[in-house]
Amino acid sequence: MTRVDMFERYPADPLRLAVMVMLAAASVLAMTGELGRVLPPHGLWDFGAFVASGRAAAEGLDPYGIYPLTPHVVLPGFESWNPNLNPPISALLFQLFDLAEPQASLRVWLWISVACYLATVVLLVRRYGQGIEGLLIAVWAFGLAGFWDTLFLGQIYLPLLLMAVGAWLLLERQELLWSGILIGLVVAMKPNFLVWPVLLFLSGHRRPALVSLAVAAAVSLIPAVVLGPGVYRQWLSLVASDGERAFFLTNASLSGLAARAGIPAAGTALGAALLLGLAAWAFRRRPAVMAASSAALVASVLASPLGWIHYTLFLLPVLLHHWDRRAMWVVGGLLVVPVPFVIDQFAAGSGAQLTIGSVYGWAVLLCIVVVMLPRGDRSRRASLAT
Repeated sequence: MTRVDMFERYPADPLRLAVMVMLAAASVLAMTGELGRVLPPHGLWDFGAFVASGRAAAEGLDPYGIYPLTPHVVLPGFESWNPNLNPPISALLFQLFDLAEPQASLRVWLWISVACYLATVVLLVRRYGQGIEGLLIAVWAFGLAGFWDTLFLGQIYLPLLLMAVGAWLLLERQELLWSGILIGLVVAMKPNFLVWPVLLFLSGHRRPALVSLAVAAAVSLIPAVVLGPGVYRQWLSLVASDGERAFFLTNASLSGLAARAGIPAAGTALGAALLLGLAAWAFRRRPAVMAASSAALVASVLASPLGWIHYTLFLLPVLLHHWDRRAMWVVGGLLVVPVPFVIDQFAAGSGAQLTIGSVYGWAVLLCIVVVMLPRGDRSRRASLAT
């Protein structure tokens, strides 16, 4: 497939172009507000938790404890400490953030993150865009709420996103070794993406799956050797005790939707059912590598206990791969809704929190429906031609 195959198969569609113009306009509007939120100094937020975690590990302390730099979130009806939740390998990597004064490190990290995202968007536009539509895709991508909130919090998602998109594109080209390596690095840092190699394996795409699992396991052994195996006990203890944050409105997972509906236990059951259903589908249907990858990436967010809005950035290649399906335009629009607007719903009633306050969760739920529904005749004929 060439980088313009989507547009060759689906000739210029005035409706699609009009929708993309509207998405780009909404993105520009979102950017104007987000620039004022992200660029001025606004504290360390999650980056402070990362510095604290790395510093604690270097001093032989619990990298998952509460320290002066650990952010404390207080909102109407919600209060939480936000320590580092990443696996123990992060406690080693985050020591690099403490080489300079934290605010200076945060500024450097912000521009590294922007560069990684720019590279990601360029790769996706080269693959899925052409002419004016490629430009509109790029504008829309830079308006996504997950991008801006990642920068605001000083989060680490954007280099990982670049790896995930690189793996996606390499899988398309049947570069199975390097795609597996990149997937393994993502899984080592964000274990919820373990769904990706598992579904690949069950679908019969064994080589990238086994390579990624081996890479993730090798990386995960490093902190056990350097910090001692007890660091995994500390991490798992924190993860097990962190269920109350599922309610937070930027959690786009089934657990978040269930918590806001007043039935938090249902979130775990629904997530498990989704994963089991996808496992059976992959094993019985043996879907193509990109179909398995699409389902895996969406399920990695939807079935996670904490599928933050930032994780929806990993759905970018999925959305663009299925961009010929109009429901994906709705998903793309919902993911532009700025985080401050969603957070404001904490002050509203439970009904608002479950509806407009859960816009990201509904977007991801719609995404999995689109990905799993059979394509129409037009799309099926086009896919058979590639």
